[in-house]
Amino acid sequence: MPPSNLNKINFMKFSYFLLLVSFVVPVWADSAKQIPLQDIRIFADVFDRIKKNYVEEVDDKTLIQNAIKGMLSALDPHSAFLVGEEFDSLQEGTSGEFGGLGIEVGYKEGFLEVVSPIDDTPAQRAGIESGDIIIKIDKKSLRGMDMNDAIALLRGKVGSKIQLTIYRKSEENPLVFDIERAIIKVSSVKKRLLEKDFGYIRLSQFQTHTTNDMLEAIKKLQKDNKAALQGLILDLRNNPGGILSSAVGIVDAFVKHGLIVYTQGRTSSSNVKYKATGSDVLNGAPIVVLINGGSASASEVVSGALQDHHRAIIMGTKSFGKGSVQSVIPLKGNKAVKFTTARYYTPLGRSIQAKGIEPDVKLADLKLKKKEVKNKYTISEVELENHIKNTSEPAPEVKETKKKKKNLAEEDYAINEALNLLKGLTVLKKVK
Repeated sequence: MPPSNLNKINFMKFSYFLLLVSFVVPVWADSAKQIPLQDIRIFADVFDRIKKNYVEEVDDKTLIQNAIKGMLSALDPHSAFLVGEEFDSLQEGTSGEFGGLGIEVGYKEGFLEVVSPIDDTPAQRAGIESGDIIIKIDKKSLRGMDMNDAIALLRGKVGSKIQLTIYRKSEENPLVFDIERAIIKVSSVKKRLLEKDFGYIRLSQFQTHTTNDMLEAIKKLQKDNKAALQGLILDLRNNPGGILSSAVGIVDAFVKHGLIVYTQGRTSSSNVKYKATGSDVLNGAPIVVLINGGSASASEVVSGALQDHHRAIIMGTKSFGKGSVQSVIPLKGNKAVKFTTARYYTPLGRSIQAKGIEPDVKLADLKLKKKEVKNKYTISEVELENHIKNTSEPAPEVKETKKKKKNLAEEDYAINEALNLLKGLTVLKKVK
């Protein structure tokens, strides 16, 4: 049989299938939700024209998958059709070990936007920053490229190199980064005793084990401190989010009662309330939460809940503003659909979506440096002609000491300011 006749038969079969769907659906669907027959016919017509006239032959499977991709990607930046490696990557990201560069990306005006680089990954070490726009990958422009196709270009064998061309607002010309792909092992919780009684915990992502890891970190800090902590800094800067249940667990560790977060969507299954279970591991000790423009999704759930409950002071810059819930539905053949099903709301009913969390204390993203002394040589009393002698015992010989650690204000200005605020809150608590 000639190819043209085969195409005609295939098209007739496809059209018959679509028409059958359009007549079967109304049997169980409400009349207002029927599939529009005219639009189905247009789709079938376009499908047939591409099959017949496109410059290269395209198989039915590719066309249908591309149609599904387009249907989902046009909804919002977070909905997608995940096939093969894309689905695997999503599953790996929640476990804390995967291959790649170590960046969380979104879609903005036809390009990939870096939501945040993940701690201790090739991307962070190379200097990629939150808000960077990836305009080229290996000299290939991303303008107008499907988000999933662009993300696929970021992936590759461990040890292989990739070149990113970045647009950054603060720079006059595009920046070029050569980065080597690696196995990304993300430790979502880091701890540090800043000084006696004051602890610091960094959450880089919300993974399945993040809540338990944070509770263990607090125990270790208290053990090292040999007493209960008098204050804690919770650092959520450049934390792109992750698993909602982990974010709820973090808040539940500090808030004794009431709502933590709730979600609202079009279906009853999308309307869920999460409540505290009655414990506070710090027994009311002050908390300062650090956020910035790279703090997104689950990070905003945590900071919003602690802010509404007046359990923490939020310090930094306004967060990213991703307040939507995505549901992932696995399909046959290692595929899945991910689409937005609800919005997040803080305990007081504030929507996070496209608004973000405003800090209680705004803090510019600054880096302090020691002022350089231009005149290297200074004069002291002992160098003056006929200076009065010191009659006391000679000073003991000064032994060379180890190099001092970098001043905290120079190391991280935001942490230094948060620590000063914590000390002030601790004093006020004692006065009360």
